[in-house]
Amino acid sequence: MFEETLKENSRFSQENLHLVTFELSGEEFGVDIMQVSEVIPVPRITRIPQAPECIKGLINLRGKILVVIDLNKRLGFSSKETDSLSRIIIVEIRDIVIGMLVNSVKEVIKLPLSSIEPTPEMIKSKINAEYLNGVGKTGNRLLILLNLARVLGEEEIEEFNGLSSREENI
Repeated sequence: MFEETLKENSRFSQENLHLVTFELSGEEFGVDIMQVSEVIPVPRITRIPQAPECIKGLINLRGKILVVIDLNKRLGFSSKETDSLSRIIIVEIRDIVIGMLVNSVKEVIKLPLSSIEPTPEMIKSKINAEYLNGVGKTGNRLLILLNLARVLGEEEIEEFNGLSSREENI
């Protein structure tokens, strides 16, 4: 009976993937909702001198200092000015909490694993293939599924850990 209840709650289902979908450079992407803690409007971002180009800066989120990366730049797209649709997705990657600046957040969807296919070569030529988990099909839409653990390398994760704080106020 307990196992049936877990299967009914699709978050625990082995047949579906729950995704937060967002837009970058005119394309729709998705990340596993289990890695997302929240989505926030873009607050004031403090720039970091001599930081890598993909690092937008730091934000103070309820007393925690978090690094924000510009996901457009990280994936090799043109950066876009922030506007009223821009959002920061707060994610946890290998026990490090960071913010990812995206053009807009679309929705949370449930995607059957059967509708996920390997990444086509055309997409791999635009984005580093190791960043991708595949392409999901939902209706007439295609979602590029990101592997957040690979979007940022080990050295960057450690660098972000040094820039972020546990409970400091700025």
